[in-house]
Amino acid sequence: MESSLPITTTKADRRSKSKNLQSTSKSSLVLAFLSCLAWLYVAGRLWQEAESRKVLENLLKKDSNQQPKVVTVEDKLMVYGCKELEQKIVEAEMELTLAKSQGYLKSQVQPSSGKKLLAVIGIYTGFGGRLRRNVIRGSWMSEVDALAKLEQKGIVVRFVIGRSPNRGDTLDRNIDEENLTKKDFLILDFHEEAEEELPKKAKYFFSTAVQMWDAEFYVKVDDNVDLQLDDLIELIQSRRGQDSAYIGCMKSGEVVSEEGMQWYEPEWWKFGDQKSYFRHAADSIFILSKSLAKYIHINSASLKVYAHGDVSVGSWMMGLGATYIDDPRMCCSYSSQDKVCSLA
Repeated sequence: MESSLPITTTKADRRSKSKNLQSTSKSSLVLAFLSCLAWLYVAGRLWQEAESRKVLENLLKKDSNQQPKVVTVEDKLMVYGCKELEQKIVEAEMELTLAKSQGYLKSQVQPSSGKKLLAVIGIYTGFGGRLRRNVIRGSWMSEVDALAKLEQKGIVVRFVIGRSPNRGDTLDRNIDEENLTKKDFLILDFHEEAEEELPKKAKYFFSTAVQMWDAEFYVKVDDNVDLQLDDLIELIQSRRGQDSAYIGCMKSGEVVSEEGMQWYEPEWWKFGDQKSYFRHAADSIFILSKSLAKYIHINSASLKVYAHGDVSVGSWMMGLGATYIDDPRMCCSYSSQDKVCSLA
């Protein structure tokens, strides 16, 4: 029966419900306000990020239009401002080569007679070759003023040597002192006198000699050769007027490909399957005409050097219109009565 009775609400209950409703309404307003602030903050950040992305996209697009996807060496030179300088260097090298080819060569020493010489003879020697030099000086260079008398005949003779790997050491000083006394050296200041550098010596000798003396022929001789100077001069005179002459004891021979063996050639594979050298003059003594010596001087920076000097010179002659003259009298290792040389 109690469940069917009406419920009576008092004023106190009504005031309590009214306060609860007002509190709920305020909380909702506060939450709504905070939600609006949060939405505005998020929207602002999204807008800022969109603007930043747009700016970055524009910058990337601009860079991509200016720079290629693959950057070449020339592009890098352009970026660093080196392209124009590189072109100037190339032009200067071309002008220098042209000037050299037309005869504008540096002259350090002029012939005492003032006339064109017949030959310049360079005797290759080393720091340990003083005894051999004295033997030569005691033979056909034994007369007083022998060098001056030879130059009057159109023949210049010099011992050819480079500098020590340790510049200015005792080896260099000894050579300077010997040259001060004898005055019979051609010192190659830019060549390092060392076993591994020996094949390069020909480049420095011919290049230096052709600048210092105006001669018809340039002769390379080893200091371990007994030279019959008068016979050599007679041989050279018989070849006067033969431009582009490459004269010597011509040979070829097997290319040694086994490392550690005597005469080993590191680039043996360049000489074909048969491993045979091309035709070239033997290393003990050979002669080049002025035009060939001048070619070496002008192109010395780009000429390839192999393990041996005579092979290197032979490789330079192959690409030219050189006249190969095989003269048995210059075969120092052969036994013959009319030779100009023999091995000491």
